[in-house]
Amino acid sequence: MGSFSIWHWLIVLLIVVMVFGTKKLKNLGSDLGGAVKGFKDGMKDGTSAEEKPAAPAAQVAAPAADKTTIDVEAKTKS
Repeated sequence: MGSFSIWHWLIVLLIVVMVFGTKKLKNLGSDLGGAVKGFKDGMKDGTSAEEKPAAPAAQVAAPAADKTTIDVEAKTKS
């Protein structure tokens, strides 16, 4: 009673194919495979990003003394 035989699984598979169709099941399989691949790539990128050193503080907090800023007053049409 606790486990199903191969015949039970074949009947379930046949019903699923009849309900959803082969095209929808193929698309579902492709989407699931792409999601798993993306997840694995994301996990690889996450570990390699931790290994790379961050940018030096001098580059991140560089003063903007050499840049010229011009303030422009916006005028509305009347």
